[in-house]
Amino acid sequence: MAMSAQQFLPTANRENLTPRQRRRLLIEIAKRRVQPGTGSSHTFMLRRTAMIDWPDLREVLSGIDWVIAGDVATRAYMPERMTKDLDILVRAAEETAVLARLQTAGYEVVESLAIPGYLLRSPEGMEIDLLLGNQPWLEEALAQPEYDPAGYPVLALPYLILMKMDASRGRDLGDITTMLGWANDEALDKTRTVVAKYNPQDSEDLESLIFIGQQERYSK
Repeated sequence: MAMSAQQFLPTANRENLTPRQRRRLLIEIAKRRVQPGTGSSHTFMLRRTAMIDWPDLREVLSGIDWVIAGDVATRAYMPERMTKDLDILVRAAEETAVLARLQTAGYEVVESLAIPGYLLRSPEGMEIDLLLGNQPWLEEALAQPEYDPAGYPVLALPYLILMKMDASRGRDLGDITTMLGWANDEALDKTRTVVAKYNPQDSEDLESLIFIGQQERYSK
């Protein structure tokens, strides 16, 4: 599902789409194109690895609630893939404390992000996006993280889906369909419950994304 809404719209309309409108356009395109069994092998899709050696922030941020978000978090729910930076999510109210911990550990603040947060560089030169959260679901998410194969805390699937649905980039929707397509019934029910609670207007889109992901999973 690595596609862009831009290529299907007249130039004049490309910049006028909201994230939700862009998502729904991409969903409709994907639903028309999806074929059962077009995804990778079951063995590959069930792999969960931590081959990329991201900085271990567990000691640095000991006593502070934090989780990995973004593309790195997906390796807890689908095969690991390359990405250029590590996103971590913390409470906006703990901005000062988190920055102080990271800077003491040798992390350099490079610049502010377009969204609340900062781009930092680790002592080894790796990029870290510090995301300052105030989402209505944040406390729930911080209280019940999942853990990736490296043992790092990551956003539980329902909240990761919420974040990626909000972003609604083609890559994010591709991740969503893959994660949902390979999720078990319990994880899907939890995701439905969380989306219905916090973004009920997106429940129909969620069902479409589950359908797309499961179609890609099924064998011909």
